[in-house]
Amino acid sequence: MADVRPFQAFRPAPGREKEIAALPYDVYNRQEAVEVVKKNPGSFLAIDRAETQFGPEVDTYAPEVYRKAKSMLRDWISEGRFIQEDKPCYYLYEQVMDGRSQTGIVACASIDDYQANVIKKHENTRADKEQDRINHVDVCNMQTGPIFLAYRAGGVLRDLIASGKKKSPVYDFVSEDGIAHRVWVIDETESIAAIQEAFSKIPALYIADGHHRCASAVKVGLKRRAENPAFTGNEEYNYFLSVLFPDEELKILDYNRFVKDLNGLSEEAFLAKISEKFDVIRQPEDDKPYAPKTKGEFGMFLEGCWYCLKAKEEIKSNDPVKGLDVSVLQDNLLSEILGIGDPKTDKRIDFIGGIRGLKELERRCAEIPGSVAFSMYPTSIEELFAVADAGRLMPPKSTWFEPKLRSGLFLHDLS
Repeated sequence: MADVRPFQAFRPAPGREKEIAALPYDVYNRQEAVEVVKKNPGSFLAIDRAETQFGPEVDTYAPEVYRKAKSMLRDWISEGRFIQEDKPCYYLYEQVMDGRSQTGIVACASIDDYQANVIKKHENTRADKEQDRINHVDVCNMQTGPIFLAYRAGGVLRDLIASGKKKSPVYDFVSEDGIAHRVWVIDETESIAAIQEAFSKIPALYIADGHHRCASAVKVGLKRRAENPAFTGNEEYNYFLSVLFPDEELKILDYNRFVKDLNGLSEEAFLAKISEKFDVIRQPEDDKPYAPKTKGEFGMFLEGCWYCLKAKEEIKSNDPVKGLDVSVLQDNLLSEILGIGDPKTDKRIDFIGGIRGLKELERRCAEIPGSVAFSMYPTSIEELFAVADAGRLMPPKSTWFEPKLRSGLFLHDLS
C-alpha cells in the first residue's frame, strides 16, 4: 500500500508565484533555457538549469553549475522569495487547460515504495540523464521538480479534494501559455490524517511523467542511506516530491512520428507494402489534417496528401505492449518497411508531441522532400496502467501528458 506523506514545502512568497513557476528543466535545450532566463531572470529555470548563468564555454554538467544552483537557491530563500510552511502539509494543485481541469495532491512518496514496485514504471531510464538530476538534488539538498504520479480514482480522495478546494487558494494565476494554476494548502490535522489514510489503502501508484527525476530522487535517497547506516527511514531523503492525480482527470495527447525518407522506396512501392497490413484510405485533398478517430487507426501525410491507415486484424494484439498503437506502427511499418530498427537511436525518425498540432507534421514534410509523417491515436491511461501492472515497458515516446507540472511552486528540503 502507498506511503504518501505531508511535508513542509518551501514555496513562492505570495505575489512571486507567476514569476517563479517554470516549465520542467528538460523541455528546453540549453539555448532555449538561456533565452527564457534572459527574459525572466526570476524564473525557477535559472536554478533548475544553472548553466544559464555561465557562458557557453562552461559545460552544462560542470560541478560549478550545480554549486551555482545551490547558492542561487539559498540566496532566493534568504531574500524572501520563498516561504516555508511551519508544519507538514498536503497541497492541492489544480491546472486548467482548454477548459479541462486536473487537480493533484502535492506530497512526498516513498523510495521504498519505488523499490518495491508499489510505484510502477512504464519507461526505462538512461544513466546519463539520471546523473544530472542526481547531482542537482544532492548538491542543492532540495528536490525542485515534482514527479507526476497517477492513481486509480476513488470516492474518499475525490471528496477530500473537493472539500479542500472550498477554501481560498494561496495561488491563482495564468501562465504565459494560457494554463491556469491554483494551489490550496491542506493544513488541518483531520484532513491530513484522512488523506494519508486514503493513500495507505491504494495498492499502486504509477509514474505518468518524470521517470528520470524519480529514479534520480530514489538514488539520492539510497546514497544518503549508505552514508548514514543509522538511518531510521523517516528522514526526508527517504521521500520524494510528487503530485498525485486521479486517472479520471488525466489526458494523454498523441505523440506523432516523422521519418525523413522512404528507405529507398518509391511512393507507389511504399503504399503497396503498407497495404499488405493496413487498409489505406486516401483522404479528400481539401480535408484537414487527419487525426485518427479510434485505436488501430493512423494518419499518414505523404507527398502532400493525408491518408487513413487502418490496421488489419491479423496485426492487432491483446498483449499490453504489442497491442499498443505505437507498437503496431513500429513493428509493422516503421521497422519492417522503413527500416527504423531502434527508434531510440535512429537519426531518421523524430517524435513530435501532439501539443504542436498536426500542421507541424505537414511543415516538417514540406521541409524534407520524400519524407513521411504519422499522426497517432493517443495512448490511454488504462493502457499505461496495464503495461505497468504487467511489469512491462512501453516503446519510446508512447505518451505525451499536458499540461506540464511547473517547477518552483513546491520545493522539498532533504535536511
